[in-house]
Amino acid sequence: MSGSLVLFLHAHLPYVKHPEYEYSLEENWLFEAMRETYLPLLDTLEQMVHDGVSPRLTLSFSPPLMEMLSDDLLRNRFIRSLENLIELSEQEVKRTARSPFAPIALFYRSAFRRALRLYTERYRRDLLSAFRQLQEEGHIEVTATAATHAFLPAFAPCPETVRSQIELGVKSYRRVFGKQPRGFWLPECGYYPGLDSFLKDAGIRYFSVEAHGVLEGRPRPRYSVYRPVLSPAGLSVFGRDFASARQVWCAFRGYPGDPWYRDFYRDIGFDLPLAYTGRFTRFRGIRTFTGMKYYRVTGRTGDKRPYDRAAALQKVSEHAAHFAGEKEADFRKLLPYGFPPVILSAFDAELFGHWWFEGVEWLDLVLRGGGEKGRAYRVTTPSSYLLRHPVVQEDCTKIAPSTWGEGGHGEIWIGERNHYLYRHLHTMADRMKSLAVRTMQGKRTKKTVVQRALHQAMREMLLAQSSDWVFLMEKDRASEYAESRVKGHLQRFNLLYSMIMEERVDERGVGELEERDGIFPWLSWPGDYNALLSDSSVS
Repeated sequence: MSGSLVLFLHAHLPYVKHPEYEYSLEENWLFEAMRETYLPLLDTLEQMVHDGVSPRLTLSFSPPLMEMLSDDLLRNRFIRSLENLIELSEQEVKRTARSPFAPIALFYRSAFRRALRLYTERYRRDLLSAFRQLQEEGHIEVTATAATHAFLPAFAPCPETVRSQIELGVKSYRRVFGKQPRGFWLPECGYYPGLDSFLKDAGIRYFSVEAHGVLEGRPRPRYSVYRPVLSPAGLSVFGRDFASARQVWCAFRGYPGDPWYRDFYRDIGFDLPLAYTGRFTRFRGIRTFTGMKYYRVTGRTGDKRPYDRAAALQKVSEHAAHFAGEKEADFRKLLPYGFPPVILSAFDAELFGHWWFEGVEWLDLVLRGGGEKGRAYRVTTPSSYLLRHPVVQEDCTKIAPSTWGEGGHGEIWIGERNHYLYRHLHTMADRMKSLAVRTMQGKRTKKTVVQRALHQAMREMLLAQSSDWVFLMEKDRASEYAESRVKGHLQRFNLLYSMIMEERVDERGVGELEERDGIFPWLSWPGDYNALLSDSSVS
C-alpha cells in the first residue's frame, strides 16, 4: 500500500470584459494569467504526456474564466496584447544589449513569441479544448465550481441563490467538458452546514474544505485530514492539508520568497519612463505590468539584484526535491497505521507562473517525481483515490463552517468595508425569484424580449455575487473598481426589474446590457430558473 498525493489547482478570475474601451486595464488580469499560467501549464502537461508521464493533476476552471477564454473579443485582444509585448521586448533587447539585463530581455522576447505561436497555431485560440482532451485521455481531472464564484455561506439565507450558483456552475462545466463533473470546488473553500445537500442534488460526488472544516467536525474524524470523510448528505469530503500548501504559497516562509526567484513587483512598466512603456502597453497616462521583470527577490530590501534564470531553475530543482522529501516523510509516518492515507494540497492556479514565475517548472518536477518507483506515495486524482478507497458510513462527519481565508471563516468576504452590500444582494436575490415566478404565472415565455430581459437580470445578479469584488474591497485592492462593479450590476438589475414588473421592456436597452455583461449567453427559460421556481407556488 502507498499513499496518495492530490495536487489541486483552482483556476479563476472575475468576469471582466469592457467592449466599450479599446484597451481595458482590468482585462489585463486575464491576459497576464493566460500568458504566465494557463499557456505554460498546458504546454507543460502536454510535454509530460509526450514524455510518457501522466501528470494526474486535478484542476477546476470557474465559469467566468471559461466564458472569457471562449470569448472572441477577448481572444483577439489577447493576441494584440502579445503582439504589443513582442514589440516592447524587441526594443528592450536593443536597449539592454550592453547591460546585465541583456540575457533576460532575450528570454522574454523568446517567451512572448512562443506564447503567440502556441496560442494561435497549436491551440488555435482554444485552450479549454486542449484541457478537455487531457481529461478525456485520463491524464488530468477537472472539477466544477459555482457559476460566478459566489461566497456561498453569505447566501445561506437565500437557498435558491445557492442552488442556482451550483446548478449553473455544473451546467457550464458540462457545456465545456462534455460530461457530468464528479467533484466541486467550493469558492474560497466556503462551507456551511447543509451546503452538501445542494451539491448532492446537482450530481456531485465529492468536494473539499479547509482542514479545520473536517477537524472541527462532529464526530471528529478518525484519520484527521488524511482520509476523506462522509458528509451528512453522503458526499466524500477531502480536508485541505494546510501545512503542505503553506510551504508552496507563502511569500515569506514558502518557496516563492527565495532570494533567487524573480521579483513579481519590479516590472519595467513601473521602473521605466511611462512615455516609453506606454507606447507599447497602449494605456495613456497609466502604468501597468508588462511581464518584463529584471530583478530577483534578493531579500527584504529595495536594492534588488539582477534576475539569473539559470540560478532560479536550480532552486526549482532543490525545492521540488524538498517538497517530495517532505511528502515522503509524511506518508512513511502515516502508512504504518493501516489505512490508505491521502494528502490534498490545493492552490490558486495563478500562483504558478504568474505570482511565482518559476512555479510551473516546480510543478513539472513534482508531478514527474510523483510516479517514480520506490516512493511511499503516488500523485493521483480524487476520483481515482475514491474508486480504490470508497468512504464508509462509519466515517460520516458533520462538517464545520469554514473557509480558507484569514481566520478560517468569512470575515474577508463579510467584513467592515463590504458587509453593507449584502442587504442589497439578498434583496436582489428575492427580486430575481419574483421575476421568475411572475414570468411563469403571466405566461410571458413566448415574448422573446421579456425572456431576454429576464436572462439579463439573472446575469446581473450572478455577476454581482462574485466573491472577488467583496474580497478586493475588504483588502483595499482595486477597491474602487470592485465597488463600482457591484453597484453597477445592482443598478442594471433594478432597471431590468422595473422594466419587467411594469411591462415596459426596452429592447434596445436590453441589447446594450447584453453587450456589456454578456456572460452565459446560453441561459434558457425555464430550465435554468428551476432553482428559483422549485419552492414557489406557480400556476
